[in-house]
Amino acid sequence: MRTSIEPGRAGFAEGLVSEWTKFRTVQSTRWTLAAMAAFVLGIAVFVGATRSLQPDDTVLGGSLTGATVGLLVAASFGVLVMSREFATATIGATLMACPRRGVVLAAKTTVTAAVMFGVALATSFLAHQVGTVMLPDTYAPGTPMPALLGVAACFSVTALGGLAVGTLLRHSAGAITTMVSVLLLPTLIGPLLGGWERWVAGASPVAAVQKLSQSSDAAPAAVGSLGAWPSLWLVCGYVLVTLVGAGLVFRRRDA
Repeated sequence: MRTSIEPGRAGFAEGLVSEWTKFRTVQSTRWTLAAMAAFVLGIAVFVGATRSLQPDDTVLGGSLTGATVGLLVAASFGVLVMSREFATATIGATLMACPRRGVVLAAKTTVTAAVMFGVALATSFLAHQVGTVMLPDTYAPGTPMPALLGVAACFSVTALGGLAVGTLLRHSAGAITTMVSVLLLPTLIGPLLGGWERWVAGASPVAAVQKLSQSSDAAPAAVGSLGAWPSLWLVCGYVLVTLVGAGLVFRRRDA
């Protein structure tokens, strides 16, 4: 019976095991997820303690005020999943075990999406519970389901965007800076673009989360007139195209 993976013989299942092992043993990714959860929950507690909401805000939206910062951290997590391997030169060993680069990227994509979705869903649920307990009944409660599933999906997709950009740029600082720009600029410049506003401002994961959480910050003038779920699907489409492009570059470029 074979007890180890022969070089060049690893498939998708082995790739999943390898990526899960890397996640459990690399401190940078675990600490990044912990920081994301801490930001979102910490701001939920602050909002609950200070009751610093707009009169027309919802408990759900107020409790997820920290989601914007959380998305920035989620993007950094996705970047690190790939860029750390280039930084430490371990990508060579990964490709020696599994030369099929499409399989490597697919395994990284699957683990990144699943881990981020699970952590984001748990964090968002706890943040909503904090808001429910600490905020007064004078605020509208909002509708947590299926909105929280959409918020978690948006975190997951944002992490995949970071993974794609990290694959393209192979440099942590540059990829993280790019993702910060991608997350924040659409909301800032969208209102200046007239008819294109709904496709630019609405394409930001920040806009999608604000709409899904029914936050008062999600006014059409600020984040586009697309609905919450269409905005999320638009983000998914853009990230999918970026991932496909990253996969093509990854397959053709030297490690």
